[in-house]
Amino acid sequence: MGCEIKPRVRVGVINPMYDCQPAGAQYAGIGIKDCIPLVHGGQGCCMFVRLLFAQHFKENFDIASSSLHEDAAVFGGRKRVEQAVQVMVQRYPNIRVIPIITTCSTEVIGDDIEGTITDINKWLTKGFPERKIHLIPVHTPSFQGSQVTGYNEFMTSTFKTIATKKTEPTGKLNVFPGWVNPGDVMLLKTYCQQMGVDATVFMDTENFDSPVLPDKSVESHGQTTVEDIENSSGAIGSIALARYEGAAAAEYLSQEHNVPCVVTPTPIGIKNTDELLKNIAELTGKPIPESLVRERGIALDALMDLAHMFFADKKVAIYGHPDLVIGLAEFCLELEMKPVLLLFGDDNSKPKKDKRIKALKERTDVDIEVVTNADLWELEKRVRDKTPEVDLILGHSKGRYIAIDANIPMVRVGFPTFDRAGLYRKPTIGYRGAMELGETIANALFTHMEYTKNKEWLLNVW
Repeated sequence: MGCEIKPRVRVGVINPMYDCQPAGAQYAGIGIKDCIPLVHGGQGCCMFVRLLFAQHFKENFDIASSSLHEDAAVFGGRKRVEQAVQVMVQRYPNIRVIPIITTCSTEVIGDDIEGTITDINKWLTKGFPERKIHLIPVHTPSFQGSQVTGYNEFMTSTFKTIATKKTEPTGKLNVFPGWVNPGDVMLLKTYCQQMGVDATVFMDTENFDSPVLPDKSVESHGQTTVEDIENSSGAIGSIALARYEGAAAAEYLSQEHNVPCVVTPTPIGIKNTDELLKNIAELTGKPIPESLVRERGIALDALMDLAHMFFADKKVAIYGHPDLVIGLAEFCLELEMKPVLLLFGDDNSKPKKDKRIKALKERTDVDIEVVTNADLWELEKRVRDKTPEVDLILGHSKGRYIAIDANIPMVRVGFPTFDRAGLYRKPTIGYRGAMELGETIANALFTHMEYTKNKEWLLNVW
């Protein structure tokens, strides 16, 4: 059967599937400790993104704005950047990293960010000689790309700015998970610990699931340090879990500092998790422990209990980040489901040549349609017109009303997910993630069967 890849045919975007590039850069930025991203643009360019983060994580994060006004369109925004950096350095004595994230307005007027950083560094050296503050230029014009490309751009710019020198060997493994939840980061750390691998996760967002402590301290911040980034050039290797979200930083370390790099398939499902652990073992020389073999077996048993009876031949529409969507599609095939419609929400042309997409058609007996630069109106129209007809939707919370109106069960996965409790705490990747996601899909289908009275009696004899 075929796997057709084509762009959205309409010129305009109706109900975007993603946010803009600066949103992705801000997400990567808050993953660094002692870092406050500075969004060079209007206040809304950070205010609405912070709202998304607060909705998803139910936490607040520090993000600054240069707060451009109309005069900057004529005279440029250089002074606003200088003033913002000065205020941040004076107000936050522990700040060590300030990424300067451009927006559509500052890219259109042509602000020289690199030149501005050069001048700021001069007075920083004189005014604060005891402090080393890294200013990172991150070019993320909102009129192209998406939050996915913005995340990738931030990662690349950060490592090019901070990891400039080859350090002494650290014996550590660099792990680039991409845009994932704290639950995924914690799972990756657990896997590496069980394998005896000393790993550094970029970016370490475990504390985005922050505790309430007796001393009333706030821990909603990233744990990746400046030293972690500097020492990444001395690692034994890098492994990237998302081709379009951070893999470019791993490839930079490979090209510039000869750090071996592996871009592994996004580890959603059993097969891709097998591949992840195999690649970690090959990079580090560490064996896969019996504890992970057992976890794999538990996940297999849980999924086998569900696959043939409830999942087989169910047609699925999936939307979101390319790496996530492809990983979910591969997982659906493991569950005997048919991923008939895949939607990516930006103008990135690279997925058209992605070998993983081409491999999908070899593993299924149905036609798979892949739409790039898609929006949620594309999903709504196809679901309404039944082109194709689907039994399940996988995607983030912004598509919830499409599922409600069409009376189709939907499982929330991706960013943002704000209408279900605690999803950021649950892993999607790994064996445990496969089991939890499979069971979540099953429970969504069970609820729909009961609500519509469609063969709900099966649940009595299962």
